[in-house]
Amino acid sequence: MTSATSLGTATASRSRRVRKYNKREAIAGYLFISPWIVGFLVFTLGAMVYSLVISFSDYNLATNRATPAGFGNYAQLLQDPNVMMSLGNTLFYAVLAVPLEIIFALFLAILLAKVGRGSSVMRTIFYLPKMTPAVATASVFLLLLNGNTGAINKALGFFGIPGPQWLVDPNWVKPSIVLMTLWGVSGTMVIFLAALKNVPRDLYEVASIDGAGPVRQFFNITLPMISGAIFFNVIVLTIAALQIFDQAYLLFWRDQTNASTDASLFYGIYLFQQAFRQFNFGFAAAMAWLLFVIILIITLVQVKFSNRFVYYEGDN
Repeated sequence: MTSATSLGTATASRSRRVRKYNKREAIAGYLFISPWIVGFLVFTLGAMVYSLVISFSDYNLATNRATPAGFGNYAQLLQDPNVMMSLGNTLFYAVLAVPLEIIFALFLAILLAKVGRGSSVMRTIFYLPKMTPAVATASVFLLLLNGNTGAINKALGFFGIPGPQWLVDPNWVKPSIVLMTLWGVSGTMVIFLAALKNVPRDLYEVASIDGAGPVRQFFNITLPMISGAIFFNVIVLTIAALQIFDQAYLLFWRDQTNASTDASLFYGIYLFQQAFRQFNFGFAAAMAWLLFVIILIITLVQVKFSNRFVYYEGDN
């Protein structure tokens, strides 16, 4: 009886020490992440709530006063033709850019995965464009895409192909931005490269014994095994494409002398103009929340359909 009592007391004491230790660990953890928590609450969540509030008002920056406007700003979204046009341009760009980024990044990752000696040097070289400042990249592409003296059109002319006016012709404005976007695809490439490294080599050996060639191995082994990485990159790239701003702004809107403004007017550009040129912050906030809802819906649809195509190792 005494032994049982002593054992129960020891167990209770040990449980108290464990709870006390866990509490100290939790406090320490929260203290370490407190800068991020404060930053998120103030600069992200706080800004979102504030923008939602002013989206229902006519906000005057000069007087720092907001006059209630109800749903007037949201009704104006449906009446302003530039909103729908810029949204259409953005969606068209996303549909064009995301698949090309996925294909190009996967192609580069497969090439790097096959490199043996010197692979670290090659990975560094391939990743360098991602580190290039956006302004410098835009300056380079302004020269490359020049319809008369650009290097791309000169290369096409060498093969007898007349190059288009990339920066003037409305039909080629979005492809020109896609080319600039592909320049910085190395971030996506790195994710694919890590996913390819995790594909078990045994699967390829068994497939080779069964007579499967490289193409069949790619579609039956590689793609299913890296489908999780593909899904992640599709989500991230879609969100980034719908928020495109810097590439279009630096190529077409920096000097305000563009001849194809309609084709290059993306949603982020028009939102910027309303907020920081027209100082119509209430309407700009309403635009931002409309984009948030669109991105949320598209992401939810992608997540819903991913169950049919994404393979996880835990799946039976």
